[in-house]
Amino acid sequence: MSQLIFSLNDVHYEIAGKPLFEELSMQIHQRDRICLVGKNGAGKTTLMRMITGELEPDAGQRFVHPDCVIGYLAQSVPFQPQETVKEFVLRGIAPRTADETIESLEYLADMVIAPLELNPHQKMELLSGGQVRRAALARALVMEPDILLLDEPTNHMDMHVIQWLEEYLASYRGALICISHDRAFLTAISQRVYWLDSNKIRVCPHGYGQFDEWMERYIEQESRALRNLEQQVQAGIDWTQGGVTGRRKRNVRRVRELEQLREKLRQDKNAYNKRSQKLDLDPVASINNSRLIAEFRHVYKSFTREGDTIPILHDFSHKVMKGDKIGIIGRNGSGKSSVIKLITGELEADKGSIFRSKQIDISYFDQQRTALNPAKTLQETLCPEGGQHVHLSGKNGEPFPIHVCGYLKKFLFDPSQVQDKVSTLSGGQQNRLLLAKVLANPGNLLILDEPTNDLDMDTLDMLQDILSDYKGTLILVSHDRDFLDRCVTELYAFEGNAQVQITYGGYSDYIREKEAMQQKARAPIEKAVQPTIVKKIEEAPVIRSLTYSERLELANLPDKLSLLEQDMAQIHEQLEDTHLFQRAPEQFHHLLNRYEALKNELAQQEERWLLLEERALL
Repeated sequence: MSQLIFSLNDVHYEIAGKPLFEELSMQIHQRDRICLVGKNGAGKTTLMRMITGELEPDAGQRFVHPDCVIGYLAQSVPFQPQETVKEFVLRGIAPRTADETIESLEYLADMVIAPLELNPHQKMELLSGGQVRRAALARALVMEPDILLLDEPTNHMDMHVIQWLEEYLASYRGALICISHDRAFLTAISQRVYWLDSNKIRVCPHGYGQFDEWMERYIEQESRALRNLEQQVQAGIDWTQGGVTGRRKRNVRRVRELEQLREKLRQDKNAYNKRSQKLDLDPVASINNSRLIAEFRHVYKSFTREGDTIPILHDFSHKVMKGDKIGIIGRNGSGKSSVIKLITGELEADKGSIFRSKQIDISYFDQQRTALNPAKTLQETLCPEGGQHVHLSGKNGEPFPIHVCGYLKKFLFDPSQVQDKVSTLSGGQQNRLLLAKVLANPGNLLILDEPTNDLDMDTLDMLQDILSDYKGTLILVSHDRDFLDRCVTELYAFEGNAQVQITYGGYSDYIREKEAMQQKARAPIEKAVQPTIVKKIEEAPVIRSLTYSERLELANLPDKLSLLEQDMAQIHEQLEDTHLFQRAPEQFHHLLNRYEALKNELAQQEERWLLLEERALL
């Protein structure tokens, strides 16, 4: 085994008098690839801060190997507004030898700033939230630490930056511990899983790709252990009830052991039930009689930034229908937010027209969580009109009340938190609260802007179930590839320069389609080499009139085109089934391929019809 460079042994840590860690132990060796998972509020970020030394345990031992450098990408990184990106990144470098200086190590900053597409001379105060996040990542990487801690590194990151980070970490020489909700990212980078559960760490010896299967086996083993413990408790009860009074000392010892067993059983059962608890929420309803939500008709849109014109949409035509589940991906500034604002009416097209249904009822999840007031309690957030009940949308549009404590439990909040301030919640808990607020009355157009940031896996699974049952129109902006595959049936990829690729399916379908297009573009055009034959043309060719068979073909083409359009319309209607992709992926792909084949045939027949029409007029 490689050298041990960090450890925590029998650590105890309390927050507000409540134990967060009890007898917690962990070890980090050179080149470890660890992902840290656990429910929101389990203490993942607290553990990261304890590894850095920012927090000290109340009890237990913390060991750090001499000369070990620890780098940390926190969820929020302070910066000086007037400093440049390069100055900010260079503050993360600490020379390790007497010969090294900051100036001699500037090349390290350039090596990480360039692939993250940052301007090294840009002032930090002028950066967007995503750019600040990338600068913080560059600062953590430039240290080349022995232990690299990444707390939600994919938050606010573009897809191509996430893929670059995966490749970078594959060759990283130090140890790595990562907290993330991005299943695909964790699967790509991890070799072990530390599961923070019931104030302790359980170690899965495999990468995240095998974690779910391992966890199911672990919980089943724990269930059997609980049943055995219950049998021991019952045996102890039977013994005390029929015990011999002449052996009082032994009797007292057995009773004491029984109480200890009972207490252990209570603790283990509580932990098991808490661990096995699943988020459960009734399907949300949507009332809208209109099939068409919005339609783009030859829309043009651009912005002017620092004197440059940035095109967002160029002659874009598309329909957004009721029940569509649309995923949106793309780089910062490519047009993701703009197309949402065009749909909602916050922006208008420069050219072209946009039809919007008058019955649109929008609910919006903002990744900045502006709808949450830190000074308000959870009850005040969910019951803004007062009272103790949350009024949910019923299946027929009629609201029905549910007690706020019961509603909070559906989102894995303890009812005792109902009077806690929003400011006391972790980032993941705040996202859960905002989801609870938005999903209480989701309207018929639900817009989720990066909803997966900071959420634990249980909440992501719950959100996926809700979105699959949602009957309205969903627009989901996300960088989470796995979540997109699970939730959307149509993907808009904003690829820059006003180019929008629309794919029926999820992110994996988009990648396959894109790779196929690139392969086709790269493939050499294979043509049989024929000898050049030179013909002497003595006179101009005679334009012949249509033959009988061509005239018959021309007469039948309108009906043929109409039938092709009808077949395409029927397949498109089947593809609009929001559950088809998850229920029958093979059928979905078959229909998608058939739709594309019909579309190509329609284009060919239209060209043939135009050609014959033109010749018929000569």
